[in-house]
This record gives sequence, structure tokens and C-alpha cells, in this order.
Amino acid sequence: MGRGDETRKKVEAGLPRRRRKELIFKLTGMLATTVGVAFLGIFFATLIGEGASAFKQTFLKLDIEFSEDVLAPGGELDLEYADFDCIVRAALREAVPGVSARRDRRELSRIVSVGASYQVRDMIVASPELLGTTQSIWVPASSNVDMLIKGKIDANLDEALRPISDKQIEWVGVLQESGRLDSRFNKALFTNGDSREPELAGIKGAVMGSLYMLIVTIVLSFPIGVAAAIYLEEFAPRNRWSDLIEVNINNLAAAPSIVFGLLGVVLFIDWFALPRSAPIVGGLVLTLLTLPVIIIASRASIKAVPPSIREAALGLGASQTQVVFHHVLPLALPGMLTGTIIGMSRALGESAPLLMIGMVAFIVDVPGSFTDPATALPVQIYLWADSPERAFAERTSAAIIVLLGFLLLMNLAAVILRKRMERKW
Repeated sequence: MGRGDETRKKVEAGLPRRRRKELIFKLTGMLATTVGVAFLGIFFATLIGEGASAFKQTFLKLDIEFSEDVLAPGGELDLEYADFDCIVRAALREAVPGVSARRDRRELSRIVSVGASYQVRDMIVASPELLGTTQSIWVPASSNVDMLIKGKIDANLDEALRPISDKQIEWVGVLQESGRLDSRFNKALFTNGDSREPELAGIKGAVMGSLYMLIVTIVLSFPIGVAAAIYLEEFAPRNRWSDLIEVNINNLAAAPSIVFGLLGVVLFIDWFALPRSAPIVGGLVLTLLTLPVIIIASRASIKAVPPSIREAALGLGASQTQVVFHHVLPLALPGMLTGTIIGMSRALGESAPLLMIGMVAFIVDVPGSFTDPATALPVQIYLWADSPERAFAERTSAAIIVLLGFLLLMNLAAVILRKRMERKW
């Protein structure tokens, strides 16, 4: 028997064990993938199940009498002294007859949102000719009524254990039977700013604050990051200083985001006296956060360009600058844009550095500029999640769904840009 035959027998003898190990490895990989997908499915199912109801709101139909005696006692509408709450309460008592006791009337008024009076006021301001008429208006119900209609408050619990009384549940039943309650699309979630009342709270202010911050971040981080990557990769001398810079950039990319928040407080607020809670400060902090990511991604894209491209351009008489900006940069740009969008996605989902610069404040107004007080969508989610109100829990999930939607769109944009701008060589 030759040596070749002995080797072949040893190999054949070890094949079952090798195949068994390969099978175990494949099964382990499939199990890990299945577990990951299962947890992801549970996460999305829980999130959608909890937050989908926030996109609908319970509304109450009231016959509002724009009484001249209440709104214009002197013959002329005076918004300062007009009692809009009074006409809303009067319409509510007409919708639910038989409520006469003072305590019951006060309890009845709690089933309608405080925003109803503001809605009525806005109507009469927009159309003064409504004065003296009666109009059927759909106004938002209170958050407790909304939660009851959605089944998130158990009416069978003891009255002391739920935020809505037995009488209020009875009155809600009367309104349902008369067709005065209806679930409609919650437009306020997208058109209003933050509010202490869950039924009036919206994400518009947070979305606009995030938008302003992303504008500042992309305007600063993309050109600075790309320029730094080009210099470090193409022009910087290879010495201990460039190695030190590279190590520090990699360390900054892995640093906790709250470190950049502390840096922003010292640098932009204490030294430069920029306003707290302003999108421009948030954008500057997020610029510091995303710059290392963009630099690393841009350098990787530059390295991926084949050396033959550079050699061919140099051989034809192009200068180093011409090689970089006319040949290397166009080929590396898709990867740079992908890295930039991924960095923007990370910036959009950050909350810790924004908390450090004061964007955790309760801000009702929608920001109109880069220096107006504002909050961000992740911070808004944090504030709502910390609220004891049950209705804010579903709005927290709804805001997370919106945030994930934005992140998905940004990552999709990164893929599309990479595919469209990618060049073959």
C-alpha cells in the first residue's frame, strides 16, 4: 500500500466528522438567524400593536351654540373675555340630558378635551359670521374616554383603580348610543407640538427640530468629513502623527454619544454662548458625533478605488490633485454618500447628547428657525415614555414607528444612491 492510499484512507475516515461539524455549524447559523428574526418580529408586533391605535382619536359631536350673550355681551366679539368653555359645557349637557348636580356637571365636563374650547375659538376667529348660529362640531374627547373606547381601560375594574368614573362610563355609553362618538384619524399627532394633554400632543415640533438639526449636521459634516478623508488618504505624509490622528478618529467613532453632549455644553454653550435647546447647537453636537463615521467611511471608499485608476491618470500626465478630484473622488463618492447617510441615521436616533444641551425641556411651539427653542424626536419619545399618563404610552410607540420610518427611508436612500452612482471599471 502506497503513501497516497494511506492519505486517502485518512481523509475518507475524517470526512464524516468534518461533515458533521459543517452540519452543526449550518444549524447553529440557522438557529441564530431564526432567533434574531423572531425577536425582531416580536419587537415590531409589540410596537405596532401598542402604537397603531395612536393614529386614531376619539371625537365627540357637539351642537355648539355661538351665543352672542356669552361671546359678545357688548355687541362685539371680545376674545379676552369670551367664555368658550361655557358654550362647550352647555352643548355637552344638551348631548347628555339629566345631569343637574354641580359635581356631576363638573365630572361631565371632563369627558371632553380642553382643546375643544380652543377649537371653537379658532372657528369664530376664522369665521365671525358664525356668531349667533348653532353648528355641529366634532371635538376631541378626553384621553380617558379615548382609552376607554380603545379598550385600554377595563371598565370592569373597581372605580378606584381606573382614571374614569362609573358615571363617566355611563355618559360615554349614552353618547355612543346617540351616535355622537366616533374614531377618526388623529391629525393632531402630526400637526401639533407637545402638550400636557395626551389627546392634543403631537410630534410636529419634534420633527421640525430634528429636521433643522439634520440640515446643520449634513451641511457641516459632509464637506468637512470628505475633505479630511481625502487629505489623510491621499496627501498626508505617513508618519507617527498621521497614525495618531487615525487612531483617535477610530476612538472617537466608538466613543459614547453622551461624551459629545458634554463637549457641546462646554464648547458651544459655555464658550460661544449659543442658546440652549436650539437646533443649531444640536446640529453642531451631532456634527461632532457623525464626523468620525463619515471620515472612516470616506477613507474606506477611497481605498476601494483600484490603484490602476491612479496609475493610468498619472501616466497620462495628470497631477496628484487632478487624479484625486477627477478620477478617485467620483468613483469613491457613492460609498461616501452611503457612509454620510448612515451617519445621519445615527444622528437622527440619538438622544443622550441632546439631553445634555437642554433639549429635554417642555416646548409646545413648533420651531421656526435654527435658533428657536426646540426638541428632537428621540427626546420627545423619551419625555412621553417617562409620563405616567396611559395615553402617552401609545403615543410613545407611535412616535417610535414614525422615527423608524424615517430611518428606513434614509437607509433606503443610501442604497438607491449607491446603486445609481456606482461606476463599473
